[in-house]
Amino acid sequence: MSVKPTTREIAIFSMLGALMYASKLIMEFAPNIHLLGVFTIAFTVVYRKKALYPIYVYVILTGILNGFAAWWVPYLYLWTVLWGAVMLLPKKMPKRWCPIVYMLVCAAHGFLFGTLYAPAQAILYGLSFQGMIAWIIAGLPWDCIHGISNFFCGILIVPLISILKLAEKYTEKN
Repeated sequence: MSVKPTTREIAIFSMLGALMYASKLIMEFAPNIHLLGVFTIAFTVVYRKKALYPIYVYVILTGILNGFAAWWVPYLYLWTVLWGAVMLLPKKMPKRWCPIVYMLVCAAHGFLFGTLYAPAQAILYGLSFQGMIAWIIAGLPWDCIHGISNFFCGILIVPLISILKLAEKYTEKN
């Protein structure tokens, strides 16, 4: 499989990235509760390296529509960390393990989000190491909400993977 996307894939990945952005907008009434981890994991399982295309469509759309400010800079790597973690999982994992493993990985990313975010904020705002640790600690309640919600939203990962694989199978025939 080539990493260079086909015209069909460009259209699909653009729509999937826009779907990620739209899902985030829809869920903004509930801070730190969203489907971004679900989408990132499902896209990675189905599209592997090419999952970076819809992920970065989402990241760029977020910057364009919400502003390329300091808060946005960590987005350049935060979702790639989750993508990388999923890429390290075995491709042929026993089916009964998939739901719980994906839910746990999704939850871990949520729990670690503030910690992963902190180094960029420390550099951008000139925080000392102690300042960065204080920033992480202050965000722990939000990271707990993020991790717990990612775990429960993660129940949608396996069904989404099935839908994406079915759509891929159907469109490859036509």
